[in-house]
Amino acid sequence: MAVASYRELIAWQKGIVLVTDCYRLTQAFPRQEMYGLSSQIRRAAVSIPANIAEGQGRLTTGEFKQFLGHARGSMFELESHALIACNLGYLSDQDTQKIAGQIHELGKLVNGLLKALDRKCS
Repeated sequence: MAVASYRELIAWQKGIVLVTDCYRLTQAFPRQEMYGLSSQIRRAAVSIPANIAEGQGRLTTGEFKQFLGHARGSMFELESHALIACNLGYLSDQDTQKIAGQIHELGKLVNGLLKALDRKCS
């Protein structure tokens, strides 16, 4: 699993798309949510590709796996925030399902990276 840059990782690429979508969707949130739920959604989303990139840049496989674990946690956090936003009427069911689908797809990619790293260590 030799890649020259985190930018080559499909998980990172899809994470960037997810961040962009989350920023666009939260622009329509009520103004009072600028520092609340909107900020939480954006931070969780940004954390996903950032952790993938940081992990790939670390020196050991164990560190990479640890950062992929952080990315997974941020995915679950983001999904929870999106569901709350939907319950409050800030996101439509369709937008919430889109984000959930992106997270699910990204989760499969991150799990695949983790398995590949496990095979590398065995």
